[in-house]
Amino acid sequence: MSGITYIRGDATAPSVKGVKVIAHVCNDIGGWGRGFVVAVSRRWPEPEAAYRAWHRDRASNDFALGAVQLVQVERYVWVANMIGQRGIRTGGKGVPVRYEAIDAALVRLAGHASALGASVHMPRIGCGLAGGTWSRVEPLVDERLARRGIPVTVYDHGD
Repeated sequence: MSGITYIRGDATAPSVKGVKVIAHVCNDIGGWGRGFVVAVSRRWPEPEAAYRAWHRDRASNDFALGAVQLVQVERYVWVANMIGQRGIRTGGKGVPVRYEAIDAALVRLAGHASALGASVHMPRIGCGLAGGTWSRVEPLVDERLARRGIPVTVYDHGD
């Protein structure tokens, strides 16, 4: 059905050749420290530092729902901080995921990935702490990336 490859493994350690973008969803309030970002920060300090600076200086930049920040962490590896979550989950106020923001971020990500000639690697974005469902996110990833010829691998962490 989709052009997405699913594998068990660690999305922070893609084993394919070529340029790679590791994509994940961030919140719009500057919080970093739970979920997939912990694995990102264990490997590289740059994405967290860049995200925090991006949030801190948000009055003079594009930090908002749907925005994407690309951070180079290795010669052929980039991390895409995508703002696709409003706030964080607290109590019973509903889920923080914003599908329209993830969609907008994926459109931006597609442009970056195409320009870099990169494949995209991700966990099931928006479905962890953001509270989203993969049945809503997968068609967005498929339409915005896979159908544009961008190789996409989704990682389910092998426990």
